Amino acid sequence: MRTFEFTIVASGVDHEDDHFEDRFFEAGCDDATIAVARGAIILQFAREAEDLSSAINSAIEAVKAAGATVERIEPDYLVSLSEIAERANLTRAAVSLYSKGERGADFPLPVARVSTPNPLWDWTDVAIWLFERGQVTTETALEALILRQTNAHLEESHKAAHEKERERERERLYA
Repeated sequence: MRTFEFTIVASGVDHEDDHFEDRFFEAGCDDATIAVARGAIILQFAREAEDLSSAINSAIEAVKAAGATVERIEPDYLVSLSEIAERANLTRAAVSLYSKGERGADFPLPVARVSTPNPLWDWTDVAIWLFERGQVTTETALEALILRQTNAHLEESHKAAHEKERERERERLYA
């Protein structure tokens, strides 16, 4: 067993309820530190499991059992050059050279804020690129992929639920 650290951002539970933290603890989130920031419930897990997928899936089930909605898992896939350096245990200068094409070819292009001084990259693409060059472990690249896929699945679930709600509203309006 290994301990995996990640954060679940959740909603749907009143953080002012007297039993707010107890309901998470009793649902199986006893390995999480709970906070509220900008209206979101933040659960920082240090969960023991065989692999990251098992750790995340069991934490998601525990958060749902507490009555909350899982919005997403962090760390986020969008990263700055500084975050890339930190996650890959590289210097900021080395990552900057990679991004400029001065130290290795075909570094992934930024995916957000491309025209600003602070563009963002997709950590999954970067981790795979770094793995192919021996700069990060297989585990680092796989964990980046798992986090990205989990968040994509959560996003699709939220879209489907939102669409169902919109359909119910249309039916109610036209009934």
